[in-house]
Amino acid sequence: MKRAIVIAGITAVALAPFAFNSQYLVNIAMLTALSAVMGQAWNIAGGFGQMTSFGHAAFFGVGAYTAAILQTRWGLSPWLGLPASFVTGGLLGGFIGILSFRAGLRGSYFALVTLAFAEVLRVLANSLDFTRGGLGINIPLKQGLANFQFHNRQSTYALVLLMLVLTTGVAMFIKRGRFGARLVAAGENEDAASALGVDLVRTKTIGLATSGAFTALAGVVYTQTYLYIDPSIAFGVERSIEMLLVAMIGGAGTIAGPILGAIALHAVAETSHFFIDAPGFAPLLYGATLLVIIGFLPRGIAGLGARWSRA
Repeated sequence: MKRAIVIAGITAVALAPFAFNSQYLVNIAMLTALSAVMGQAWNIAGGFGQMTSFGHAAFFGVGAYTAAILQTRWGLSPWLGLPASFVTGGLLGGFIGILSFRAGLRGSYFALVTLAFAEVLRVLANSLDFTRGGLGINIPLKQGLANFQFHNRQSTYALVLLMLVLTTGVAMFIKRGRFGARLVAAGENEDAASALGVDLVRTKTIGLATSGAFTALAGVVYTQTYLYIDPSIAFGVERSIEMLLVAMIGGAGTIAGPILGAIALHAVAETSHFFIDAPGFAPLLYGATLLVIIGFLPRGIAGLGARWSRA
């Protein structure tokens, strides 16, 4: 009965934006759902496998630039940017994973490596000609389904909602399967997992590659929605922190956590902007939120719900 009520409530909240007349409110709902997609993707690596990444913006940016370059330089359909970015994001995740896990990096060392990769890609995007450097890439305005450009935010929100369902379904499949059990074991205790026959490098690399592939899809949708991407948007550290916060606020390692975290984070951010709208306020708010979560809700909102149920 409780599960049915929760599912009905989530469905009602998810479908509510289709009834909104304000495109501003629908845009907030779309960005919230997109944050949930990125948080769920981060959760596959950082939650299940406890591979705390500070540089997941690398995957977001690679996905965004792959789709933008294919469309503007070679005239390919932006819809082809989705599978192409999915592959490039997965390959980048696999590359980072092989380099890091073969070297035995974990914890803060792995976090710094991912942050370094995102920063290196930002510098390269600022310097290379085919990325147009710091000018960024403008996507031509050609509204229509064939060009992946919609006339209203409800259509974009519907697409992001489908992506969220897909990413959440994959996360559920991983967590409940044998691979998920190996990934969780490798994250909790590498020595014990290795003694039980878990291939640590292979398992963690696949987990990071899967996480990177789905994060890259979010970059494609963002670029096609706002028709512009530049190095600071694509690879900025604020993007990485947003993904990490969404998962940790909601409850890293849980299925519902990233969704709850995205709703909570955007609700706080949008509400606070009415009172304080100053440059640099968002990172300050994110940092304060992270400190509160670490201090008072180490298992996130999902953990708080479980605690109330036991009480």
